[in-house]
Amino acid sequence: MSTARWQTMVILGAQWGDEGKGKVTDYYGSQADYVVRFQGGNNAGHTIVYRGQVLKLHLLPSGVLHKRCITVIGNGVVLDPRVLFEELAQLKKLGVVPRLMISERAHIIFPFHISMDDVSEGAFKKKNLAALSTKRGIWPTYADKMARVGVRVVDLLNRELFRRKFDLLYDVQLRKLRILYNFRGRLRPKEVIFQGYLKKGRRLKPYVADVSLALACAYEQGKRIIFEGAQGTMLDIDHGLYPYTTSSNTTVGGACTGAGVPPQQIERVVGVVKAYVSRVGGGYLPTELTDALGARIREIGQEYGTTTGRARRIGWLDLVQLRFAARVNGFTGLALTKVDTLNGFKAIKVCVAYRYKGKLVRDLPADLMVYEKCQPVYRVFPGWSGGYAHARTRAALPLPLRRYLTFIEREVGVPIDLISTGPGREATIIRR
Repeated sequence: MSTARWQTMVILGAQWGDEGKGKVTDYYGSQADYVVRFQGGNNAGHTIVYRGQVLKLHLLPSGVLHKRCITVIGNGVVLDPRVLFEELAQLKKLGVVPRLMISERAHIIFPFHISMDDVSEGAFKKKNLAALSTKRGIWPTYADKMARVGVRVVDLLNRELFRRKFDLLYDVQLRKLRILYNFRGRLRPKEVIFQGYLKKGRRLKPYVADVSLALACAYEQGKRIIFEGAQGTMLDIDHGLYPYTTSSNTTVGGACTGAGVPPQQIERVVGVVKAYVSRVGGGYLPTELTDALGARIREIGQEYGTTTGRARRIGWLDLVQLRFAARVNGFTGLALTKVDTLNGFKAIKVCVAYRYKGKLVRDLPADLMVYEKCQPVYRVFPGWSGGYAHARTRAALPLPLRRYLTFIEREVGVPIDLISTGPGREATIIRR
């Protein structure tokens, strides 16, 4: 794919998030003029190795490290200004000053959203439906957006309008906290929050723009644009394992609505997938490994959440799930990561179907009661050894690994365009 001409590319998580999208976006970002984050908030995170240092970002797109790139936060993102300013300060210490553009239509996270996120999880747990929130205020902000009482970035720049909208939002949230969730904690005084966010608005103003218009102009000028998703397909609010999902559309349609671009301008859709599966949060994981083997993979792959530090649940690669992701997103190519984590294992399993009440199931059920009773049907492959860290072609990889890759491509019906053999930017193989 690197040798083929492309103008627009969407890079998405093909599983439950944490697939290594940061590295993939960073790799292709060297060829891009714009990298756009189009959904989610600082509940997501990606890790990039930059000049030997591990850099963890939560809001800024991965392309931020490329000087030629304009990095964009789209309208589909919910923005905590405090976190954004912290990330900009972190980059400044590394000598990186991003060319940043923030959509005037993006919605703002306030302290009371974070309080709502925190106290509400207990109520959800009682019903055994908690998605293990990151407690960053994400879902309450999206809920206010849909209830049409939210505050957008552009509102912070108009004191009179912000006053009206903020007063309404604060009063609504306070009543919810007190009445619905029996919240007895203390919030910062209303006027303190208001004045503080006016100041944040002044700091944001140099970055604020009509992102949809800017991207339309860039497209007409032939600029290359990457749209970077957060989380993964199975966390999509519509198509994921509901209710164990996030609160936004993590699938390809989210790029259009979250950045303000038409679907016919999307040329390539890359699904990032680990050589196994991992996830943080509740819900059934058919191929989950709860034994020493799963713990071993977790430690080798350092599978701990970028945002929360929580240990990720580990399982074998699930092709039922991956075929579903390919269908929903229309992947034109896959980027396979963490193959090096499986070095040295005698056998590698891949789930090719489920078994439910004696019948084979090849498509992902929406009914949780059915899904939770599905048992994985495995195909077993011989393992592979290391020694390919400097490989630059697929042919240089161990034969068992190549056969594993070919099987995935055939089962999913999508070519593997990128293979990540390690965390560094140079440990990458591109299909020629």
